[in-house]
Amino acid sequence: MAGEIPDLIAEARTGTGKGAARQARRDGMVPGIVYGGGADPLPIQLPFNVLLKRLKQGRFLSTLFNLKVEGQDDVRVICRGVQRDVVKDLPTHVDFMRLRRTSKVNLFIPVEVIGEEQAPGLKKGGVLTMVRPEVELVVTAGDIPDHITIDVSSREIGDVIHISDVTLPEGAKPTIDRDFVIANITAPSGLVSSENAAEDEAEEAPAEEA
Repeated sequence: MAGEIPDLIAEARTGTGKGAARQARRDGMVPGIVYGGGADPLPIQLPFNVLLKRLKQGRFLSTLFNLKVEGQDDVRVICRGVQRDVVKDLPTHVDFMRLRRTSKVNLFIPVEVIGEEQAPGLKKGGVLTMVRPEVELVVTAGDIPDHITIDVSSREIGDVIHISDVTLPEGAKPTIDRDFVIANITAPSGLVSSENAAEDEAEEAPAEEA
């Protein structure tokens, strides 16, 4: 289930304090700390370019990582803070929290669509619009789903798929309380245009008769 958790490779940092942190930055690294999970805090450092790339990909604070540090057991972590330079807005320090397998965590889970070939609405030319290609769920760290599934095999034009239509993995729940929309099937643009034109003609007809 959790095979898609990305690895994050770091090095153990020998020194602590401002001097050691400055040295790490001079070496092209970003200092950080790993805490929680019933173990002692572990000072680490990550390559600046690797961390910056991850940050630019987005969702860094809501992505579960498999942290790999030489000489240490792999551990699942989630970022709990990134300090940035106030002028350059570049990362200067990062905090990670260890997660137990029973820990609850908020993650964005991709939505998989099945039944598109059978959907009556799509066969008629309807368009499937993904309002939320990912859904933020509260999940258990030891049982993270790769995706959630929506089935559109019986859906018609105008149908809307809500989160309540989805069977969520055991122990998972949305972070949003309301019954939000995940996807819908809309009429093709050509059909919408022709219907609008017909409505316009119907509205103009009484004026011509007058």
